Amino acid sequence: MADALAKPESPVGEAHAAPKALVLWRPEAKTGLISWLTTVDHKRIGFMYGVAALFFFLVGGVEALLIRLQLAVPNNNFLTAQQYNEMFTMHATTMIFLAVMPLSAAFFNFIMPLQIGARDVAFPRLNAFSFWVFLAGAVILNIGWFIHDGAPNGGWFGYTPLTTRGFSPSHSIDMWVMGLQLLGVASIAASLNFIVTILNMRAPGMTMMRLPVFTWMTLVTAFLVVLAFPAITIALIELMMDRLFGTNFFEVSNGGMPVLWTHLFWVFGHPEVYILILPAMGIISEILPTFARKPLFGYPIVVFSGACIGFLGFGVWSHHMFTTGMGTVATAAFSMTTMAIAVPTGVKIFNWIGTLWNGHLTMRTPMRFALGFIWLFMIGGFSGVMHAAAPADAQQHNSYFVVAHFHYVLIGGSLFALLAGIHYWFPLMFGRRVSEGWGKLSFWIIFVGFNVTFFPMHFLGLNGMPRRTFTYDPNMGWNTGNLIATVGAFILGVGVAVYFTVMIYTFFKGERTGSDPWDARTLEWSLPVPVPEYNYRVIPTVHARDAWWYEKRNKDEVARARAAHAPGEASHGIHMPFQSIYPLVSAVGILIGSIGVSVIDADPGPGLIGPKLAVTLAGLAVFLVGVYLWALEGNEGYHVHPEEDHP
Repeated sequence: MADALAKPESPVGEAHAAPKALVLWRPEAKTGLISWLTTVDHKRIGFMYGVAALFFFLVGGVEALLIRLQLAVPNNNFLTAQQYNEMFTMHATTMIFLAVMPLSAAFFNFIMPLQIGARDVAFPRLNAFSFWVFLAGAVILNIGWFIHDGAPNGGWFGYTPLTTRGFSPSHSIDMWVMGLQLLGVASIAASLNFIVTILNMRAPGMTMMRLPVFTWMTLVTAFLVVLAFPAITIALIELMMDRLFGTNFFEVSNGGMPVLWTHLFWVFGHPEVYILILPAMGIISEILPTFARKPLFGYPIVVFSGACIGFLGFGVWSHHMFTTGMGTVATAAFSMTTMAIAVPTGVKIFNWIGTLWNGHLTMRTPMRFALGFIWLFMIGGFSGVMHAAAPADAQQHNSYFVVAHFHYVLIGGSLFALLAGIHYWFPLMFGRRVSEGWGKLSFWIIFVGFNVTFFPMHFLGLNGMPRRTFTYDPNMGWNTGNLIATVGAFILGVGVAVYFTVMIYTFFKGERTGSDPWDARTLEWSLPVPVPEYNYRVIPTVHARDAWWYEKRNKDEVARARAAHAPGEASHGIHMPFQSIYPLVSAVGILIGSIGVSVIDADPGPGLIGPKLAVTLAGLAVFLVGVYLWALEGNEGYHVHPEEDHP
């Protein structure tokens, strides 16, 4: 990517006409480590999100394999009960918040601005800040593995009062609370950025009903994040107040209400499911038309159903709470909304099938992962609808049946689509195409391993095996199912290892490819490979819904429109923002302060200010300095004069 960055005419390029801002230090490197630490390029930030997400995906996968090793045979002592609690807590937290969400964010960052014809996101420095704060949150969540307190062990749901100071006196829950708070800050900042970008930076002619479906799902997901994360933020602040300052929001012995946490958490937690699955649906809606060689069937219905899923997602949270004694009226209401939300989901399935029907299918690797997504997500959806019936849910919700259900939705669903997206956009990102033979091999190993792992869990759950049990007695009848699931987990692990080995090899040694190797339909495929820093030499004018497909078949009309628009921009060049170190400095300050709050003991020590307060204040000072210097940068930038052969 660095090879494609345009060189300014002077060391920092031609200054913008705005008044000069006071800046203490501005990096000028276009390559090397400094360029990555200070980048505000949405493509580089997307790449860093992707690398971080895939790393934590592997970490979460190792945690899952350790869980399956413990459960492979009865009365196993491979892990202690405490270690098992840490493993299942961190496995779920890592996969949801550090793998699937940031991997979706990687696609949002890299692909969405290209699809709408923009040169970057609306707030490039805020975009960089959101990534560095995400990384700070990931560090806080995982730092417990390396200190005596241990990793968080209260489950990814953090039910109170088990996570209050009386039951969990160590710092592990403090780190979990603070880590999730930082991830929430990063997610909200990024989502506001995406909303402004999509609503205000679309290319001329790109109306809302001409947006690619992936961009639509980015928009809906961003609104979900902005509306759902405040609920978990409130709950986490209240839990932090209980733990650090002795308040009584959730401490039942002092009049607190543990069920308040459950409501606040699931008001966030169920929209979170759609925050994870809607980007996957957007990816599938881009891949199927490309490899079926026909437009997406029922585009307006697909878009509307995605928005309906987001809206209805806020009205189903209490189906996680059917055993808490809400009463028959509330239970009946949430049963009906849970059934209702299956309708727009089913509509999408029928539209995808309609896209495939009578299409000229090309069974490339992205297409195979996309079809695997549809099949596995349907299985997860069928078992999910069963939980709309409160009596069935009451029997199944704390069993391995639900473990099977949400893995079919979030791994068979979200992850399969994300892996399809990596294959699909890999040539655009890196100019290399993955070997079809190795790609298909990795798909089949992952597909078989996944089903061997999770399908037996339906029967384990129906036979009474509870979730979150670290061992079981041999006469319970669960031996064979657990052994099969463990073997399947290692097959799945082999498939993932093959997948990433092939990707790494392709990144360095893969076959080079030109623009648009799939003969795709959306605007990002019109760009040269690798994509220039400024994306588009001339902002395109969109004439139809499948903009690039239309351009390829109406070249004369598009050329005339481009020629009429080009001189205005070519005369003064393209304005690009300077690199900035201050988003990173601000995030480092947040990290230092968070370590002070969540990791260091409250012992006042010999001085007036103890180490806890001292580190917290030091972090606050670094953060404020970073934000102040960031504000002084203003809107300065440089002008790029692109080569004429770039579109």
